[in-house]
Amino acid sequence: MADLPVRRGSGSSSVGRWTRGFDPFEQMRELMGFDPFERMGRIVGGGGEQTWNFVPAFEVKETKDAYIFKADLPGVKESDLDITLTGDRLTIGGKRETEQQEESDRFYAYERSYGSFSRSFTLPEGVDGEHVTAELKDGVLNLRLPKLPEVQPKRIQVGATDSGKQGKVKA
Repeated sequence: MADLPVRRGSGSSSVGRWTRGFDPFEQMRELMGFDPFERMGRIVGGGGEQTWNFVPAFEVKETKDAYIFKADLPGVKESDLDITLTGDRLTIGGKRETEQQEESDRFYAYERSYGSFSRSFTLPEGVDGEHVTAELKDGVLNLRLPKLPEVQPKRIQVGATDSGKQGKVKA
C-alpha cells in the first residue's frame, strides 16, 4: 500500500506549527491519544463496539401482472437473507458481515456499512403468494410477486352497440 502524504508544519514556533501544514487529525492523535480514522463508521455501545446498520436501497414498482422489488445488497450472501410473506406483509432481512481486519490495519476512510437490516412492506390485496420468485445476482436482489388473475386489469372493448347490446369485456 502506498504511503499517503501528510503535511506537517516545520516551524519551531507554536504559532507556525498551528498555521502552516496544520493537520487537525494529527493534533487529535497527539493531544488526546485519539485517531479519528481508526474507528470511523463505528459507535460505542453499552456492550462494546457496534457497527452502523447496513441500510440497503430498495426500488419497488408495479407492473400490470406483478409487484417487483429490487434491492442493492453488495456483499450479502444468499444464506444471509431471510424473506417472508405473511398475509399482506413482505419482510426482507439479512446481514452483511464485516471483513477480517488486522490490528495493524489503519483506515483513512471507512464509509462502508455492515450489520443487520430488516425492511417490511405492506402489500395490496391480490398478491399470489404461491408463485413468488427471488434471485440474488451481482449483488442485486430481484423479487417478483405476481398478482392473482382476478385482480389483474381487464381490457374493456368499446364498440358500436346495436339496440340494447353492450360493450364486451375481454380478459
